[in-house]
Amino acid sequence: MNESRQEKLNQVLGKLLDSYREYSEIELIGSVGLPAKDSIIKLVDDILVVLYPGLIRQESFDHLNLPYLAGQKLVSILERLELYTEQVLCWKFSQEGENCRENQEFGEEVEQISFSFLEYLPSLREVLAQDVEAILKGDPAAVSRREIVLAYPGLIAVSVYRIANFLHKQKVPLIPRIMTEYIHSRTGIDIHPGAEIGKGLMIDHGTGVVIGETAVIGNNTRIYQGVTLGALSPARSMADPELKRHPTIEDNVIIYSGATILGNVTIGSGSIIGGNVWLVHDVPPGSRVYLEDAPEKQEIRSGVGTRN
Repeated sequence: MNESRQEKLNQVLGKLLDSYREYSEIELIGSVGLPAKDSIIKLVDDILVVLYPGLIRQESFDHLNLPYLAGQKLVSILERLELYTEQVLCWKFSQEGENCRENQEFGEEVEQISFSFLEYLPSLREVLAQDVEAILKGDPAAVSRREIVLAYPGLIAVSVYRIANFLHKQKVPLIPRIMTEYIHSRTGIDIHPGAEIGKGLMIDHGTGVVIGETAVIGNNTRIYQGVTLGALSPARSMADPELKRHPTIEDNVIIYSGATILGNVTIGSGSIIGGNVWLVHDVPPGSRVYLEDAPEKQEIRSGVGTRN
């Protein structure tokens, strides 16, 4: 490397090191270690393998080796979840000026969270089976349950949300959000791990769906692409983090594509919300909400004018 190239590289390095010192909040150097993002992604993918054996990854499961392979995977998931939970909780302690090692119950708490997650998996499969049934019932294009697991992004997004939601309820920081943002990047479906979602959720197509942190969704709900269950006032939310700022969707509601529902409003059970509707108020049970018909307008840019 000639002297000119080396000098330029040294200048870039010096500026980069200066930026590390100036913007220290977007790095982690010489501090409490956090699990790598890739490690969390690998963990959630392995959890999906346990939830849907033989469908997520090409593995030779059969009835003879299933107890051994599933047991092996559970041990691996447990060990990694304990390690990553310990890391993020220690990081949280350090952010608050405390040392996790000085807490005598810390190790027991980490173990309890990790084991309780494994104990949750059988009941989670039961809930996911109901999500699959909702899709099979609600989408005429769905051919089989296995096809839904293999091909439907809505199911995988909801599956990862349900994994993350359990950890969120256990007050595990960072990991749940990494999980849901990972699946957001894969599917285009953005579900905050803090949302509360009932059984039998169908998200069809899914691209552009946003479900906010304090949203509550009842049982047997159908949501189509581009739906937003969002908040109205970021300023108020920042002033009161405990404020419920997202909608409540009661049981058996259908929300069609492009609908936007904002704020702490309630959509009553059995309602149908039409496409592209904007809602910032409560809707009684059994309602039908559609956009009013508007005259069609077409602009002719070639100079002919406008046709109504």
